[in-house]
Amino acid sequence: MLRVARICAARRHSGRAVFALLARPRPCVGSHSLGHNCHDGTTKRNVDEDIAGFSNQKSQLVSRGACFSTTTETVLVQARDPSLLASEIEAAIDQQRFDDAWRAYEKHLHMDGLPRKSVLSKLITGFAATCDAHRLNQSYSVVDHTFRERPELLEKEALIYLSLVLARYALPDLAVNVVRKLVKIEAYPPVAAWSAVIAHMCQTATGSFLAADMVMEIGYLFQNNRVDPRKKSNRPLLAMKPNSFTFNIVLTASLLFGTTKKAEQLLELMPRIGVKPEASLLVVMARIYEKNGHKDEIHKLKRHVDEACGLSESEFRQYYDCLLSCHLKFGDLDSAVDMVLDMLKKGNNAKRSLEAAKAVLEAVESNKIYLPCQKADPENSGFLNKPVSTDHQMLNYASFFKDKSFARLELEARELLKLLSDKLQGQVGLVKSEHGVLHPTETTYAKLVKTFLEADKISALASFLVKASKEDSPVSVESSFVVQVINACISLGLLEQAHDLLDEMRFSGVRVGSSIYSSLLKAYCKEGNHEDDITALLKDAQQAGIQLDSSCYEDLIQSRAHHNNTTGALHLFKEMKSSNIKKSVNREFEMLVQSCDNNEAALTAKLVEEVKSGHTVNHAIHDWNNVIHFFCKKRLMHDAHKALSKMRVLGHTPNAQTFHSLVTAYAAVGGKYVEVTDLWGEMKVLANSNSMKFDQELLDSLLYCFVRGGFFLRAMEVIELMESSKLFIDKYKYKSLWLKYHRTLYKGKAPKVQTEAQLIRREAALRFKKWIGLT
Repeated sequence: MLRVARICAARRHSGRAVFALLARPRPCVGSHSLGHNCHDGTTKRNVDEDIAGFSNQKSQLVSRGACFSTTTETVLVQARDPSLLASEIEAAIDQQRFDDAWRAYEKHLHMDGLPRKSVLSKLITGFAATCDAHRLNQSYSVVDHTFRERPELLEKEALIYLSLVLARYALPDLAVNVVRKLVKIEAYPPVAAWSAVIAHMCQTATGSFLAADMVMEIGYLFQNNRVDPRKKSNRPLLAMKPNSFTFNIVLTASLLFGTTKKAEQLLELMPRIGVKPEASLLVVMARIYEKNGHKDEIHKLKRHVDEACGLSESEFRQYYDCLLSCHLKFGDLDSAVDMVLDMLKKGNNAKRSLEAAKAVLEAVESNKIYLPCQKADPENSGFLNKPVSTDHQMLNYASFFKDKSFARLELEARELLKLLSDKLQGQVGLVKSEHGVLHPTETTYAKLVKTFLEADKISALASFLVKASKEDSPVSVESSFVVQVINACISLGLLEQAHDLLDEMRFSGVRVGSSIYSSLLKAYCKEGNHEDDITALLKDAQQAGIQLDSSCYEDLIQSRAHHNNTTGALHLFKEMKSSNIKKSVNREFEMLVQSCDNNEAALTAKLVEEVKSGHTVNHAIHDWNNVIHFFCKKRLMHDAHKALSKMRVLGHTPNAQTFHSLVTAYAAVGGKYVEVTDLWGEMKVLANSNSMKFDQELLDSLLYCFVRGGFFLRAMEVIELMESSKLFIDKYKYKSLWLKYHRTLYKGKAPKVQTEAQLIRREAALRFKKWIGLT
């Protein structure tokens, strides 16, 4: 108890707490008695007597201190000895008693503020290493509190470790906030470290959206040579500069999850910070331009892709898939047809060359045949075929701390990028490759044929089908492109188009089988009122020497009889008898058709599916969007609005991409927020009439403009729409905007006299302030 007396003598204000303890009756603890016996019947003293006794005789304090419990002594000693609490925190972390560690930390905060730097780092990394969601949130709360109170206590390595674990275990919003805090306290993380963080973030849609924002925020620091590389003091900052690999990760994820407009902003940022794209990034760039409808940009990349070294077969396939998709999106049928025919021609030549090579190999090696393009290095084949796994066991902090160059994190990030790229390859549907040769898929033919039919260009379609059939050289007539397309038209009820195609084939000298004539005649009979078409088609079949099957004759006879044309029906019956057609022919025909349907009619099924989907493309909208985007990119906003007005006059409804170009341009120009509110009003009208659908990128750009310009009533409208649509909102970003531009707004009391509009604006601003967590 002498320690308590010394503490009381050293600190003036602590005497009152001791007096309060002495004023209350307390049980005596015999083992702590210092030669003074206390009994329950001891005469009570009032507070004034205690104070007088303390001031006159210090020995009385020691005598009364004998009646303190051991618990009271421990609390008093620890309250003035934070080192014991710090030791308790460290011991609890080592022994994985995390609840005890958290209680000791809270006690330390209450009594003496934040613990020292080493203890704080151990607490953060210890909780992070558990990989438990609750502990991770506790660890982040420690960082957040320390950042606000004493940011100098935060250790760079500990925060990098925490951000990595948060990103790995699907807490991307907290992970990106930790990296932002590192940048603010100028503890710049190396690019290898934070690239691994965003690689884990990019495995989800929300994470990829945040990762793109983070790359833009960090890249902005290096824009237009702001950082002098000659200064030694700038080396830590330059070590954080994003590189081509970092952009590759974020762009691939943005493409995978559909945030392609933000991805294009990243592409525009790259040259401004001096980052040159890798060869593999060229294909990702092409796919982004294709999604955003920038055909000219894709054509500019063609020369670079053809000349690039190190591109794989799948990457070439992705690029030409983008190019073909862009031709179809803009309705450029001539370019699409030329591209498909060129692929078919090259494939045919390669096939002949391959067959010749096989013959040579067979002659040299009588019993062993292998192709150079199929030969694989046994040492590398296992590596290439090895599945990429992201389920690596999380490093503990000690092992993580030893890797000063973050080499292991960089390797992990590359594996995660490969995983994203593999997922992206699954979205390629127009071009396939065999032995390094590109071929169009059934989907390509289906989309191309559908575009021809929508444009009512039957002659051009027939010309394409004739050329494609010659290049493809099908095994049988029934499996040719011509037959499958005509069959698809018949299945869709497009009998006139099917008949026109059949006539075009006949005029071109292309022979088709009897199944097409039979199918078309049966379809005419089923619909009725096609007597003239039936007569003409029967005449064409006879001239072409086509032998119809018995089931077709039966349908024709029934159709003539149904229309009271007994003479025609009798003539057909005699013709069938004279041709000596038997039922077996019909069975053989059905077997042939069934075989064709099951194995070789993939194009027919694809075309029927494509047309029935009802998805139509307005090619003119893409053209107008390109024009508006060009003006917005050059900051020619007056011209952009003139193009928008012309677009409306011609009857084309603007879509999300149109408005996104305008909003982002106004945000870049600055000060044009009134114009953005006008656009917002038009967007709401279009959305209510189901003419336009909002996406996250457009709404996020609108929210940024409204918060930056102080239009909080409109900002709350966007927030309500995003929350009702369950779209992610980065509150940290908008909280930072408020603190930067509107910190002092509406801080005082409301004025006694204000208009209704002023009251509404004030309430909206306060609601927004509450939403970001500042009230």
